[in-house]
Amino acid sequence: MKLTKILTFSTLLISASALAQQIAPVHSDVLFKKGDEGVNTYRIPALVQANDGSIIVFAEARQDGGGDTGDINLVSRRSTDGGKTWSEIITVWDDGENVCGNPCPVVDKETGRIILLSTWNNGKDPEKNIHARTSIDTRRVFVMYSDDNGLTWSKAREITDQTKLPEWTWYATGPCHAIQLRKGPHKGRIVAPCNHGVFGAGTVSHVIYSDDKGETWHIGGDPGVGNESTVTELKDGSVLLNMRDAKWTKDQARIDNGAARLCAISRDGGRTFGQYYYDRNLIEPVCNASIVNYAPGGKLSRTLLFSNPADKLNRKNMTIKQSNDSGKTWDIAYRLGDLPAAYSDILVLDNGDVAIFYETGEKSCYETLTFTIIPSEVFKK
Repeated sequence: MKLTKILTFSTLLISASALAQQIAPVHSDVLFKKGDEGVNTYRIPALVQANDGSIIVFAEARQDGGGDTGDINLVSRRSTDGGKTWSEIITVWDDGENVCGNPCPVVDKETGRIILLSTWNNGKDPEKNIHARTSIDTRRVFVMYSDDNGLTWSKAREITDQTKLPEWTWYATGPCHAIQLRKGPHKGRIVAPCNHGVFGAGTVSHVIYSDDKGETWHIGGDPGVGNESTVTELKDGSVLLNMRDAKWTKDQARIDNGAARLCAISRDGGRTFGQYYYDRNLIEPVCNASIVNYAPGGKLSRTLLFSNPADKLNRKNMTIKQSNDSGKTWDIAYRLGDLPAAYSDILVLDNGDVAIFYETGEKSCYETLTFTIIPSEVFKK
């Protein structure tokens, strides 16, 4: 059994959030709602800001039910005025009754091209059958792009042979944004968080990367643990992978480790990762999360932001936490309320404001996908 290092920093202080909670959001809007356009459920949020300033959000449109398989389309909406108004829904990828999901977007800053990773499976195949190798087909990996700031999209191109080993079963890109490295010998490299299934052994986090703006891809580091993951670049140019625990909520080992997120750091641009550890300041109910370097204008900083439902057992209480020391310690920066909440993605806008796109609702966290902008003064501590 692999030894684990547990962070033992002081208990998270919530007093620092008191002032932040007095500051109202710049803007908040429901962008997708259960039942809109005849779609049963919208899930799996992701977002980016294009080079022209447009904000593009992505989601899965689960046509006939709320589950992870069936007829699922990849959709988006765009805003060209900082999130005040939004386009109609754009269908990015629809493959009949099959699954087109797990959006994982990134913007190439040099060309402005938006690169979007996604995964596919036969709509009749539940995840458990794909894990067990009893499915009709398997999970496949695709990439597409937009050269007009998200207005139109290329045809999805399969890259499974570059990104998935033959012995892997399940596979998922993201689900949240990828990153483009800004510093060091691997500057310009695209790094995308993913996870894969191993027959008879559950799931494991890993990353994939591209050094040619998404044309070709390589399998990167695999810390040997985790599930859905999120990645960011630290001020020194290293890569931090932050992972959902693959264990069940009430698993004893998970309880012993404080229901904490798993982390690992790469010093070689995502090719390999060092020993994983638990960050006890970042609790989770076993759910997706999102992490970013707070770097308005593109200059890397020691400040990180992290969003997830901050509860050990239930998907509720969407919270943004802030670290001013590259993830060693964390404080609560902003709570979006104690309503049910699940998946999220966060984005630092060019003006320093922070956008969060997340699943929430009054009775269920899968009622809406809501977009909220929080003013920069919350995070300038």
